[in-house]
Amino acid sequence: MTHRLLAGLLATTVLAAAPALAADYETVDTSEVAIVNNADLIIELGAGISTQPAYEGADDYDISGYPIVSLQYLNIPGLFAIGSPEEKQGGLRIGPSFRFIDKRNANDYPELNGTLALDRSYQLGLRAGYEFPVYDTLNIELYGEARYAFNEGEGFVGGAGIDFISRPTEQWEFKLGPRTTFADSNYNSTYFSVRPLESIASGGRLAAYDAGGGFKSVGAAASARYEFRPDWFLNANAAYERMVGDAADSPIVKVGSEDQFFAGFGISKRFSIDLF
Repeated sequence: MTHRLLAGLLATTVLAAAPALAADYETVDTSEVAIVNNADLIIELGAGISTQPAYEGADDYDISGYPIVSLQYLNIPGLFAIGSPEEKQGGLRIGPSFRFIDKRNANDYPELNGTLALDRSYQLGLRAGYEFPVYDTLNIELYGEARYAFNEGEGFVGGAGIDFISRPTEQWEFKLGPRTTFADSNYNSTYFSVRPLESIASGGRLAAYDAGGGFKSVGAAASARYEFRPDWFLNANAAYERMVGDAADSPIVKVGSEDQFFAGFGISKRFSIDLF
């Protein structure tokens, strides 16, 4: 399948590029640099390309760009501090969580003929995780994230999972683990319900259906990360999700696919900023 081939090519690219870059790598303790510079903000910014389902429950796939944003440390003197100026491999981490859902139009997807068009949806929220060591090169992180969707598909969405983390060297980081996603009834109704008029407009091919909230998918995710220069990173990720619950029973998914695949490749840089 096209999306599986693309996911494999993306992962192969990052793994093939890394050894060549490693020869020029010079080790730098970035945490000491941050402390010396009295950094109040340590943030990682970047961008990449990804392939994902064209819509929730689709069997077609799109390629698009995506941002990389990761907050390591934020200090507001006298008020609060989030994270640590040292890049600890463990403990509590809190950062932003966001997702973008593109518009859906039956003119682009014949299997959805009769359904109303949906506008773009934006999701913003927080992610929190706690990482603890198991062996010398193996940690486990428990995490959860919650976001609010607005513009189209308003409602609360989120996810939770476990990551098994391996850092065989200072430059490499690998993650692998199960995860699940969930959404409230408002969100699921937007993307998985079929109104009676939509059912009639589809010629009865899509049965009328009212989706409720709950677990939306279960699956697994993997990622690889390589620091090829001090504060510069290559990032690759892939994930598989299986639709469950009311989402899986939706006629929208039945004419699409319960199996959802994701893959991405990007580059990012860590910035240490003295705000005060």
